[in-house]
Amino acid sequence: MLTVWGRTTSINVQKVMWAVAELGLEQERIDAGGAFGGLDTPEFGAMNPNRKIPTLRDGEVVVWESNASVRYLAARYGQGSLWPEDAGRRARADMWMDWQQTTLQADMTVMFWTLIRTPEPQRDMAAVRAAAERMGKSWQLLDADLGSRPFVAGDQLTIGDIPVGCHYWRYSNLDVERPSLPNLDRWFASLKGRQAYQQQVMIPLT
Repeated sequence: MLTVWGRTTSINVQKVMWAVAELGLEQERIDAGGAFGGLDTPEFGAMNPNRKIPTLRDGEVVVWESNASVRYLAARYGQGSLWPEDAGRRARADMWMDWQQTTLQADMTVMFWTLIRTPEPQRDMAAVRAAAERMGKSWQLLDADLGSRPFVAGDQLTIGDIPVGCHYWRYSNLDVERPSLPNLDRWFASLKGRQAYQQQVMIPLT
């Protein structure tokens, strides 16, 4: 049975738990990180020297880093579904997974931590507006790409949709100015119809 260490409010844990739910895998999630602590124990450090969440254990295999964990789960349990068999489609999914980390992550961190985790008197709203403007332009790139396909890598949900799908939930719920993104909104509507997404991602921002 899979074991995942991490709290439900972590976007990186949500990626892994969404993949687990889509694949219908039996799992145990252990609250860790944030107010739950537990990352400074010798046992956790032996699994993950970075002492961060999520950390995934599957038998003798331990994986840390959220996108790596999603890839592992899909490669082992989701051949032909979350893990595209065609190398070209898999590369497309990989590109957007990496794009989430290299392009979206920094601006999302500014907006989320300022608007959700920082007391209002201490918020740097100029930084939020600048991040929102940059992120809006970034999302327009994926919006254009989704004009020719229902999901990131083709006609079905794959690993490529998971990191950006988690970020889009947060983005859609932050009080920031957003450009028109009709293709992303269509894609987002299809994600919101999935039980796994509802249960693992569509939770209040805290």
